[in-house]
Amino acid sequence: MAPRPKRGTFKFDKYYLVMEALRQSGYALTEHSPEPSPREWLEAVHCPDYVEQVFTASVPREKERRIGFPVTPHIASRVRHTNGGTWLAAMLAKQHGYAANSAAGSHHALHDSGAGYCVFNDLAVTANRLLATGEASRVLIVDLDVHQGDGTASLLAGRDNVFTLSFHAEKNFPVRKARSTLDIGLPDKIGDDDYLAELDCHLPSVMQQFAPDFVLYQAGVDPHRDDKLGRLALSDEGLIRRDRYVLEQARLRALPVASALGGGYGVNQREVAARHARSMLALAFPQADASDLIDATSIFTGV
Repeated sequence: MAPRPKRGTFKFDKYYLVMEALRQSGYALTEHSPEPSPREWLEAVHCPDYVEQVFTASVPREKERRIGFPVTPHIASRVRHTNGGTWLAAMLAKQHGYAANSAAGSHHALHDSGAGYCVFNDLAVTANRLLATGEASRVLIVDLDVHQGDGTASLLAGRDNVFTLSFHAEKNFPVRKARSTLDIGLPDKIGDDDYLAELDCHLPSVMQQFAPDFVLYQAGVDPHRDDKLGRLALSDEGLIRRDRYVLEQARLRALPVASALGGGYGVNQREVAARHARSMLALAFPQADASDLIDATSIFTGV
């Protein structure tokens, strides 16, 4: 954890609360600590000048405003580790079928700047590294955050070995959308059944036609009906159904899945953290009853 910056609106405390929720859930977990992402991995996706600005905590003020908080030396170290965390999750997923990064999912970061609370784009960095090392030959990025994965789409545009799939609230941030391989813009207030119907309409055919051998999953919980920055209306049960549908479709094709945390916002950070923890538990324990997962994480929120 990095100390909270003195400027900016992003609440960093949800990250340690996610880990507390997981540890208090009663489910058996194995925790891993990532190494920081090497500079050359980041520069393979981001502008070297921007990487230098982050590493030296000298990001220009206009870029910090676009990110949403100042990039201090602590933040610079943190984002290197969260990028390393998505890579580690990918390697563990290849061994075990599924692994999660309890941070990251920074899908708004662009080539020469961060944006939308994202500094480096761990999804693009990890996808690029998987392909460069031969750990994967075709990577599908499933982005179910309520906001479009514009940075991921732009960083990986034109590559025939990466498919970027974004389900998002059409009227939400960013105002100017990038072009993913496939964008599904959803209407405000869409609920569980209609959301799952859209997912069922598109995800199996994408997997069938693109034929990936690895899935990176941006599992933002901001489609939740109570999310501060969301415009959709999924319930706790709906998010569990969403996550398990992604896992089910991947497992039908024997594909490893590595997830990253993504967005989730609210006044009560413990409730937001519980949603993130529940998402990871739903993926790690697909046979567990949804009601048991909700009960295990509700204990953490005090509900």
